Amino acid sequence: MNLPNKITMGRIFLSVILLVILIFPWDLVGVTFPEYIWFGSITVNLKYIICGIIFLIASLTDSLDGHIARSRNLVTDFGKVMDAVADKVLVNGVLIALACANVINVCIPVIIVTRDIFVDSIKMVVGSKGHAVGASTLGKLKTIFMMSGLTLTFFYNIPFELINFDLADGLLYVATVLSVISGIQYYVVNKDVFKDK
Repeated sequence: MNLPNKITMGRIFLSVILLVILIFPWDLVGVTFPEYIWFGSITVNLKYIICGIIFLIASLTDSLDGHIARSRNLVTDFGKVMDAVADKVLVNGVLIALACANVINVCIPVIIVTRDIFVDSIKMVVGSKGHAVGASTLGKLKTIFMMSGLTLTFFYNIPFELINFDLADGLLYVATVLSVISGIQYYVVNKDVFKDK
């Protein structure tokens, strides 16, 4: 297993740890995460700060493994598949967990997951016919907004919370809209593949 693939597998491992911390019923085993007051008015829970740090590290490896794989000519089919899996586990898992905890609007993961299923289905059909589907600019933009929004969410929208500007939710909503638009774009660009010949 080459270095980029090891980094990808590391991201999956971090994602699993992150999701366990988020969804495990800690109160049932008598564990309570301490809360602190930051900047005199913002109450933060240590659980979300820990998860934010893990999420930030995992997010940074997303760019790192791809860069190393391309620059050193280490791109493999295993890496392509596992990179996509790692991204879905990290982002979609976190979105669902945060929605279940009423931290974010439940519409966000519903739309994002539905779009991902739609786009992945297109990629499978296109791939089965010998074509390749590259990542779109809108798709990359969506990922940037999503990662930034989730990172801010974990860190209680600080420092923007100090001026009552909810940038975290704003970024997540923009990412959701971009995900829908990029999903439509994927279909429009590849619609000829679905025509019977």
